[in-house]
Amino acid sequence: MTHAAEKTETEEQPIHILWINAGLSCDGDSVALTAATQPSIEEIVLGALPGLPKIAVHWPLIDFECGPDKGADTFIEWFYKADRGELEPFVLVVEGSIPNESIKDEGYWCGFGNNPETGQPMTTSEWLDRLTPKALAVLAVGTCATYGGIHAMEGNPTGAMGVPDYLGWDWKSGAGIPIVCVPGCPTHPDNLSETITYLLYQAAGQAPMIPLDDHLRPQWLFGATVHEGCDRGGYYEQGQFADTYDSPKCLVKLGCWGPVVKCNVPKRGWINGVGGCPNVGGICIGCTMPGFPDRFMPFMDEPPGAHLSAWASGAYGSVIRRLRKITERKADKEPRWRHTGKKLDTGYQSSWR
Repeated sequence: MTHAAEKTETEEQPIHILWINAGLSCDGDSVALTAATQPSIEEIVLGALPGLPKIAVHWPLIDFECGPDKGADTFIEWFYKADRGELEPFVLVVEGSIPNESIKDEGYWCGFGNNPETGQPMTTSEWLDRLTPKALAVLAVGTCATYGGIHAMEGNPTGAMGVPDYLGWDWKSGAGIPIVCVPGCPTHPDNLSETITYLLYQAAGQAPMIPLDDHLRPQWLFGATVHEGCDRGGYYEQGQFADTYDSPKCLVKLGCWGPVVKCNVPKRGWINGVGGCPNVGGICIGCTMPGFPDRFMPFMDEPPGAHLSAWASGAYGSVIRRLRKITERKADKEPRWRHTGKKLDTGYQSSWR
């Protein structure tokens, strides 16, 4: 085989995406991804984006030709291949929190297929132990997988945690890529599809190392707060707060945590730029944050500090509103020189008289 032929054969090898949705989860992140438009999952899977490497997606939600053990393909076989080192390179996507399987004497909390050597269920944590050392990158999707989410709240019996808690926050793949976290309950469709696309471009050598914040979230997506991108932010600045959910004013007094939560949903909208929690009257409950849900409960209560900040904004805003009304009255008029007749009142001075 010639060098050129070898190169062509190598270039045609796809990047596999192995999606495990067998953590403690509701599959909401998988469902959310079907609504992505920038780009859509179809564009990613079909390679419709310029420069995108060829990929093969092994995701229960769309791999309808495969069965657990029967069908056109055996779905779980792709994961066995990756474990045997026969499927490189691949990106491992994890959906759902990881329970602590070592806190009990028998049984298991969650699993994914069977161990071919023993015939017994293979736990989700064992899959992580086997596959993460071989993965090109590990992508945790949704707040359950990123930080533990609902299943990891105080009082839970499973000892659930996010992927970074399980693998270690300083973990890196063999390619030097840290765990990439796209939180949200569920995750924003376009935030997830955009991150997947970035990782694929990076794998193809067409993008630099993905920039992450100190909680492993993509910086360009989670670098600003809900409040900074919220349509209602101007009302907060003017000290105008909603008393009911059908009001267009700021929702802070109704329990919105937007001023401190890192999330771009109000600015980006939910689908095609439309929707997003505060945009449609829903308070932000902090679902993209590592402390969710414990540090944000009880929901719908005024957040700590909101009373003082709302009072200060109200006092400042009342003065600002009055001053703006004066300016508005002056600015909301036509200039006096716009009239009919022979007299020109614009102040024009002829240079040729």
